[in-house]
Amino acid sequence: MRDFGVGFSYLMKGQRWVGTHGRWFGLGLLPGLLTFLLYVGALIGLAYGADDLVGWATPFADDWTSPWQGLFRGFLTGLLFVLGLFLSVITFTAVTLLVGQPFYESLSEEVDRTEGGEVPESGLPLWRELWISARDSLRILARVACYGVILFALGFIPVVGQTVVPVIGFCVTGYFLAEELTAVALQRRGVELKERLQLLRGHRMMTIGFGLPLALAFIVPFVAVFLMPGAVAGATLMVRRLEGAEDGVGGVDGVGESTDGAPDSLAGTWPQPPGHGSDMTY
Repeated sequence: MRDFGVGFSYLMKGQRWVGTHGRWFGLGLLPGLLTFLLYVGALIGLAYGADDLVGWATPFADDWTSPWQGLFRGFLTGLLFVLGLFLSVITFTAVTLLVGQPFYESLSEEVDRTEGGEVPESGLPLWRELWISARDSLRILARVACYGVILFALGFIPVVGQTVVPVIGFCVTGYFLAEELTAVALQRRGVELKERLQLLRGHRMMTIGFGLPLALAFIVPFVAVFLMPGAVAGATLMVRRLEGAEDGVGGVDGVGESTDGAPDSLAGTWPQPPGHGSDMTY
């Protein structure tokens, strides 16, 4: 549980960082606001068209007597809208990061710069970075979908499905939210998706501690827009901590310090994979 608290502390540090760097907070709001408006429009369209869509998909129920037809189609309409909300929550971060790639990468670089030490750069053109982000996001969403199917099936188990399964679901969502957010800083360091997942699995509770509060907060409309800049900043700070841990400098036990008492931001240099900064083939 201590590592969980460490992850949460980095989320708070990120919010404080953007709070003291108002210009970057303002710039970081723009992609989230644009994505939020797009999602609101899509959900409004879904709300208006869900009845017709369910009716078109269930022609076999046209001859059902009342109230069974209304109950059945009403249940499916509600389920469809809930599914839309769920998809909006798990995809909001990925889409916002994709839309705001230049903004958030600059914000992440500024965090590295102000915290001291090296400011890693990917050395890749923008279109290549966007392609990598989109590709990796789709892979993550596929993983989330697999977990979602399993948890949906487990949700029909009495008691457990109404208590334990929702908690696990939020933890899974938070874990992958943290992966998406740390990807901004890790991608600049040349760390591939497979290595990113291995790194976060090695610090699972810290990752959940960072992402779970965001998953819960993102349920509330518009909150995600205001938390995104600080979440990116906090994820960058956490990556700086993890790179120190990977180098054997510091670790998860002492928040913000290396083994010699140096600040977290000065701890270690990320080991670069072969081909980092060159024209790699993906």
